[in-house]
Amino acid sequence: MALRRSDRDLTGLTVLALLTTGPRHTYEMHRMMVGTHKDFVTGLPRSMYHAVERLHRDGLVEAVGTTRGGARPERTVYAITPDGRAALRDRELRLLRTPDRDTTPLVAALSFLGVLQPGEAAAALRDRVKDLAEQHAELARALGEAEGRLPRLLLIENEYEAARIAAERDWVSALADDLDAGGLDAPAGFAGLPVPGSDPEPHGPGAEPRGG
Repeated sequence: MALRRSDRDLTGLTVLALLTTGPRHTYEMHRMMVGTHKDFVTGLPRSMYHAVERLHRDGLVEAVGTTRGGARPERTVYAITPDGRAALRDRELRLLRTPDRDTTPLVAALSFLGVLQPGEAAAALRDRVKDLAEQHAELARALGEAEGRLPRLLLIENEYEAARIAAERDWVSALADDLDAGGLDAPAGFAGLPVPGSDPEPHGPGAEPRGG
């Protein structure tokens, strides 16, 4: 099973996860990303606004009001819809269970692990472990067949890939064990991010587009 294009929309995943903690306007979500160093969300702040527009168009988030603070522009407040919650859960599970050469999707999914129940997260991670074990076995078999026929210099990249896959397999397996043992309990609806206590005025090159 390969990741779909929608699975790789990590900004959209982030918006949905943030909205599980309550309605927010887009600029607040942007500030939460900056403040918690979620570097897998690129192209801020505009990527966040575009993601909200897509999710709103698809019925995964809905506008629930507006807010204005001082001389700042009026901001639309969004909430996640039931379809949005279902989409978030589906994306999270697919990202957790599907190995990929690009590790960024897994990093994003781990960042919002708390939107899932521990048991279902652990089950998805064990599916990933199974696929990783199969990949490692196939690569180890190929390396074994090549040994003696080719100089090691030509096989170094394959050795690295085998070591990388084995390391990910072992780490993910240990994380699944921790989840099953209750070692990562979190409050219901927790998205892995703190709720900011303030919304500082934007300034400089990352300032908020008007109307957000």
